[in-house]
Amino acid sequence: MALLFNFIIGFSAAFIGVIPPGLINMSAAKISMKEGRRNATLFSLGVCVTVMLQTYIALLFARYLEKNPDVIASLEQVALGIFICITIYFLFIAKDTRRAIPDNLVRKSKKKRFFGGIFIASLNVLPLPYWVYVSVTFSAFGWFSFDTPELLTAVLASGLGTFIMLRLYIHFFKRKDTSINTPLKVNMNFIIGAVTALISLITAFKIFKDL
Repeated sequence: MALLFNFIIGFSAAFIGVIPPGLINMSAAKISMKEGRRNATLFSLGVCVTVMLQTYIALLFARYLEKNPDVIASLEQVALGIFICITIYFLFIAKDTRRAIPDNLVRKSKKKRFFGGIFIASLNVLPLPYWVYVSVTFSAFGWFSFDTPELLTAVLASGLGTFIMLRLYIHFFKRKDTSINTPLKVNMNFIIGAVTALISLITAFKIFKDL
Protein backbone atom coordinates (compact mmCIF):
# COMPACT_ATOMS: atom_id res chain seq x y z
CA MET A 1 0.00 0.00 0.00
CA ALA A 2 2.89 2.37 0.79
CA LEU A 3 4.29 1.80 -2.69
CA LEU A 4 0.93 2.67 -4.22
CA PHE A 5 0.59 5.86 -2.15
CA ASN A 6 4.10 6.98 -3.07
CA PHE A 7 3.44 6.29 -6.74
CA ILE A 8 0.17 8.23 -6.74
CA ILE A 9 1.68 11.18 -4.87
CA GLY A 10 4.83 11.20 -7.00
CA PHE A 11 2.89 10.97 -10.25
CA SER A 12 0.24 13.52 -9.30
CA ALA A 13 2.70 16.08 -7.93
CA ALA A 14 4.84 15.90 -11.07
CA PHE A 15 1.84 15.93 -13.41
CA ILE A 16 0.33 19.00 -11.73
CA GLY A 17 3.70 20.75 -11.51
CA VAL A 18 4.13 20.72 -15.30
CA ILE A 19 0.61 21.92 -16.14
CA PRO A 20 1.29 25.70 -16.01
CA PRO A 21 2.78 26.89 -19.33
CA GLY A 22 6.49 27.52 -18.92
CA LEU A 23 9.83 27.26 -20.67
CA ILE A 24 10.02 23.46 -20.52
CA ASN A 25 6.56 22.42 -21.67
CA MET A 26 6.19 25.21 -24.24
CA SER A 27 9.64 24.38 -25.65
CA ALA A 28 8.55 20.75 -26.02
CA ALA A 29 5.42 21.92 -27.83
CA LYS A 30 7.37 24.18 -30.17
CA ILE A 31 9.91 21.47 -30.98
CA SER A 32 6.99 19.19 -31.83
CA MET A 33 5.62 21.76 -34.27
CA LYS A 34 8.97 22.61 -35.85
CA GLU A 35 10.64 19.21 -35.97
CA GLY A 36 8.00 16.60 -35.17
CA ARG A 37 6.99 14.47 -32.23
CA ARG A 38 10.12 12.31 -32.24
CA ASN A 39 12.49 15.14 -31.41
CA ALA A 40 10.02 16.60 -28.93
CA THR A 41 9.79 13.21 -27.22
CA LEU A 42 13.59 12.97 -27.00
CA PHE A 43 13.61 16.44 -25.45
CA SER A 44 10.94 15.34 -22.96
CA LEU A 45 12.90 12.23 -21.99
CA GLY A 46 15.90 14.43 -21.23
CA VAL A 47 13.70 16.62 -19.06
CA CYS A 48 12.43 13.57 -17.19
CA VAL A 49 15.97 12.39 -16.41
CA THR A 50 16.72 15.71 -14.72
CA VAL A 51 13.36 15.76 -12.93
CA MET A 52 13.94 12.31 -11.46
CA LEU A 53 17.43 13.27 -10.30
CA GLN A 54 16.08 16.45 -8.68
CA THR A 55 13.27 14.48 -7.06
CA TYR A 56 15.69 11.91 -5.68
CA ILE A 57 17.95 14.57 -4.15
CA ALA A 58 14.98 16.42 -2.68
CA LEU A 59 13.50 13.25 -1.16
CA LEU A 60 16.82 12.28 0.41
CA PHE A 61 16.96 15.70 2.03
CA ALA A 62 13.33 15.39 3.13
CA ARG A 63 14.07 11.99 4.66
CA TYR A 64 16.90 13.54 6.66
CA LEU A 65 14.53 16.22 7.92
CA GLU A 66 11.96 13.64 8.96
CA LYS A 67 14.56 11.78 11.00
CA ASN A 68 15.79 15.02 12.57
CA PRO A 69 12.67 17.04 13.47
CA ASP A 70 14.76 19.44 15.55
CA VAL A 71 16.40 20.65 12.36
CA ILE A 72 13.02 21.61 10.87
CA ALA A 73 12.51 24.44 13.34
CA SER A 74 15.79 26.08 12.32
CA LEU A 75 15.20 25.32 8.67
CA GLU A 76 11.84 27.08 8.72
CA GLN A 77 13.56 30.41 9.30
CA VAL A 78 15.94 29.75 6.41
CA ALA A 79 13.03 28.64 4.23
CA LEU A 80 11.17 31.85 5.02
CA GLY A 81 14.07 33.91 3.72
CA ILE A 82 14.35 31.74 0.61
CA PHE A 83 10.63 31.98 -0.20
CA ILE A 84 10.69 35.76 0.29
CA CYS A 85 13.61 36.03 -2.15
CA ILE A 86 11.81 33.77 -4.65
CA THR A 87 8.66 35.88 -4.33
CA ILE A 88 10.57 39.10 -5.00
CA TYR A 89 12.31 37.50 -7.98
CA PHE A 90 9.17 36.24 -9.71
CA LEU A 91 7.10 39.36 -8.99
CA PHE A 92 9.65 42.04 -9.83
CA ILE A 93 12.72 40.59 -11.59
CA ALA A 94 11.83 37.56 -13.72
CA LYS A 95 11.10 38.11 -17.41
CA ASP A 96 7.48 38.24 -18.48
CA THR A 97 6.32 34.77 -19.58
CA ARG A 98 3.69 36.34 -21.85
CA ARG A 99 6.38 36.91 -24.45
CA ALA A 100 6.71 34.43 -27.28
CA ILE A 101 9.37 31.74 -26.92
CA PRO A 102 12.42 32.65 -29.08
CA ASP A 103 13.01 30.46 -32.10
CA ASN A 104 16.65 29.91 -31.17
CA LEU A 105 15.47 27.62 -28.37
CA VAL A 106 14.31 25.08 -30.93
CA ARG A 107 16.85 25.52 -33.71
CA LYS A 108 19.41 23.00 -32.57
CA SER A 109 20.85 19.74 -33.79
CA LYS A 110 18.37 16.89 -33.64
CA LYS A 111 21.01 14.72 -31.99
CA LYS A 112 21.19 17.14 -29.07
CA ARG A 113 17.50 17.13 -28.22
CA PHE A 114 17.83 14.65 -25.36
CA PHE A 115 20.73 16.53 -23.75
CA GLY A 116 18.98 19.82 -24.45
CA GLY A 117 16.07 18.62 -22.34
CA ILE A 118 18.45 17.70 -19.54
CA PHE A 119 20.10 21.13 -19.68
CA ILE A 120 16.92 23.22 -19.79
CA ALA A 121 15.31 21.23 -16.97
CA SER A 122 18.44 21.68 -14.84
CA LEU A 123 17.97 25.45 -15.04
CA ASN A 124 14.78 25.06 -13.00
CA VAL A 125 15.66 24.50 -9.33
CA LEU A 126 12.11 24.94 -8.00
CA PRO A 127 11.43 21.16 -8.01
CA LEU A 128 13.89 20.76 -5.13
CA PRO A 129 11.95 22.75 -2.48
CA TYR A 130 8.70 21.66 -4.13
CA TRP A 131 9.38 17.96 -3.56
CA VAL A 132 10.69 18.53 -0.05
CA TYR A 133 7.49 20.37 0.84
CA VAL A 134 5.20 17.79 -0.81
CA SER A 135 6.89 14.73 0.69
CA VAL A 136 7.22 16.11 4.22
CA THR A 137 3.60 17.30 4.19
CA PHE A 138 2.16 13.96 3.05
CA SER A 139 4.52 12.10 5.38
CA ALA A 140 3.01 13.99 8.31
CA PHE A 141 -0.36 12.47 7.37
CA GLY A 142 1.19 9.01 7.07
CA TRP A 143 0.61 8.88 3.32
CA PHE A 144 4.22 9.05 2.16
CA SER A 145 7.09 6.71 3.07
CA PHE A 146 10.81 7.48 2.85
CA ASP A 147 11.89 3.81 2.84
CA THR A 148 14.16 3.11 -0.12
CA PRO A 149 11.72 1.07 -2.30
CA GLU A 150 8.92 3.60 -1.76
CA LEU A 151 11.26 6.54 -2.31
CA LEU A 152 12.49 5.12 -5.63
CA THR A 153 8.87 4.46 -6.62
CA ALA A 154 8.07 8.15 -6.10
CA VAL A 155 11.13 9.13 -8.16
CA LEU A 156 10.06 6.94 -11.08
CA ALA A 157 6.48 8.19 -10.77
CA SER A 158 7.70 11.80 -10.95
CA GLY A 159 9.44 11.06 -14.23
CA LEU A 160 6.35 9.33 -15.61
CA GLY A 161 4.02 12.14 -14.55
CA THR A 162 6.29 14.75 -16.11
CA PHE A 163 6.61 12.78 -19.35
CA ILE A 164 2.86 12.25 -19.77
CA MET A 165 2.10 15.94 -19.26
CA LEU A 166 4.80 16.92 -21.76
CA ARG A 167 3.36 14.40 -24.22
CA LEU A 168 -0.02 16.08 -23.84
CA TYR A 169 1.60 19.40 -24.76
CA ILE A 170 3.33 17.74 -27.72
CA HIS A 171 0.08 16.17 -28.89
CA PHE A 172 -1.91 19.38 -28.48
CA PHE A 173 0.56 21.37 -30.60
CA LYS A 174 1.14 18.63 -33.16
CA ARG A 175 0.14 20.74 -36.15
CA LYS A 176 2.38 23.44 -37.57
CA ASP A 177 0.46 26.59 -36.80
CA THR A 178 1.38 29.89 -35.19
CA SER A 179 -0.62 29.54 -31.98
CA ILE A 180 2.46 28.59 -29.98
CA ASN A 181 3.98 31.97 -30.77
CA THR A 182 1.02 33.84 -29.36
CA PRO A 183 2.00 35.41 -26.04
CA LEU A 184 0.34 33.98 -22.95
CA LYS A 185 -2.48 36.10 -21.56
CA VAL A 186 -1.28 35.56 -17.99
CA ASN A 187 2.22 36.14 -16.71
CA MET A 188 2.94 32.83 -14.95
CA ASN A 189 5.61 34.54 -12.85
CA PHE A 190 2.84 36.43 -11.04
CA ILE A 191 1.10 33.16 -10.20
CA ILE A 192 4.32 31.55 -8.93
CA GLY A 193 5.13 34.70 -6.97
CA ALA A 194 1.67 34.72 -5.42
CA VAL A 195 2.02 31.07 -4.37
CA THR A 196 5.46 31.61 -2.80
CA ALA A 197 4.15 34.75 -1.09
CA LEU A 198 1.33 32.71 0.44
CA ILE A 199 3.80 30.05 1.58
CA SER A 200 5.96 32.81 3.09
CA LEU A 201 3.01 34.14 5.08
CA ILE A 202 2.07 30.67 6.33
CA THR A 203 5.69 29.93 7.29
CA ALA A 204 6.06 33.29 9.05
CA PHE A 205 2.82 32.71 10.96
CA LYS A 206 4.00 29.27 12.09
CA ILE A 207 7.40 30.64 13.20
CA PHE A 208 5.85 33.43 15.27
CA LYS A 209 3.28 31.04 16.69
CA ASP A 210 6.03 28.70 17.94
CA LEU A 211 7.98 31.50 19.61
